[in-house]
Amino acid sequence: MFDTDKIRKDFPILSREVNGKPLVYFDNAATSQTPKQVIDVIVDYYSNFNANIHRGVHTLSQEATDKYEAARHTIQKHFNAKHAHEIIYTAGTTNSINLVANGFASLLEKGDEIIVSALEHHSNIVPWQMLCEKTGAVLKVIPMNQNGELLMEEYDKLLNENTKLVFVNHISNALGTINPIKEIIDKAHKHGAAVLIDGAQSCPHIKPDVQALDVDFYVASAHKMCGPTGVGMLYGKEEWLNKLPPYQGGGEMIAEVSFEKTTYAGLPHKFEAGTPNICGGIAFGAAIDYMNTIGFETIANYEHELLEYATKKLLEIEGLKIYGTAKNKTSVVSFNLEGIHPYDVGTILDKMGIAVRTGHHCAQPIMDYFKIPGTIRASFAFYNTKQEIDALVEGVKKAQRMLS
Repeated sequence: MFDTDKIRKDFPILSREVNGKPLVYFDNAATSQTPKQVIDVIVDYYSNFNANIHRGVHTLSQEATDKYEAARHTIQKHFNAKHAHEIIYTAGTTNSINLVANGFASLLEKGDEIIVSALEHHSNIVPWQMLCEKTGAVLKVIPMNQNGELLMEEYDKLLNENTKLVFVNHISNALGTINPIKEIIDKAHKHGAAVLIDGAQSCPHIKPDVQALDVDFYVASAHKMCGPTGVGMLYGKEEWLNKLPPYQGGGEMIAEVSFEKTTYAGLPHKFEAGTPNICGGIAFGAAIDYMNTIGFETIANYEHELLEYATKKLLEIEGLKIYGTAKNKTSVVSFNLEGIHPYDVGTILDKMGIAVRTGHHCAQPIMDYFKIPGTIRASFAFYNTKQEIDALVEGVKKAQRMLS
């Protein structure tokens, strides 16, 4: 049996109150909560191992280095990367995407084509628009349908000999749609194009195997998977990472420096200039270990149960519409109440201790497609309960009465 009560005890924040009410936290797609097992690792680092890594001969530096690199191996194993040096520590998904986009600025030419999907977060749109401005490449978009699913037959039409790059999220942050990324990757490769998958929303629910996917780049953030903010990772195939130039210059990413010429370090250090978020990297590994003790299949099954329960209960409310009804989706419900602005609903829910996200969720093209200003988004994690969903439903009904 999935023991939610036991798991919830791992998360100190879930025992607090907000506005005099028990906290109901349904903003997991933005940031998941952190268990004490990870918090303890953070405290332990600053209490016992705080030192700069790689360059020190003293004991603290060596111990911190060992922990940091051990976490890299944990991440490698989790994502099944072939080599540990294919895992690049970054500040998060957005930083990872910008690193790749910056690198391709020297590889693309005018007339080259790159493809994104209509379901992307702004962080997987804007960097590519900036890349097109620099290089003269052309940005094309895979359209979506009313269910929030990509039109794969249109993707087939977009692919051609000029396609160099394809960028798609694994799961939509705004709608919860799980995209057919294996099919997307395989079709792109037939045309010689590289593929980057934004895994920010998938990694809390799914255990991606980058070798089985044969993906060229995969990016993720620790704070979506029970870890700290400000740290994430870029997986890249070794051959691609060797082709890309460094993103930033500074300490750590060099082999030799003179005023005449600088040579760069090998992977992964070529892309890790400066002092990194050492504690964050170590805690990222601890968060992955924690989630694996629960098991991703167990997590996915339970969260699907929550999704079905919430969908059924919310649709019983007259005037409520759910956006994102893909057959294959994860535990995200985006909805609106007829004639009521989502921000107003979110404000009333907050007064009841219920945390949801309102707005366009950094996915404004999706909202434009549906001709709405935004949605109310409830996103569930494995530590949420059906009782909390009941509280959400009652809160939405109350907001509807107050605002109608």
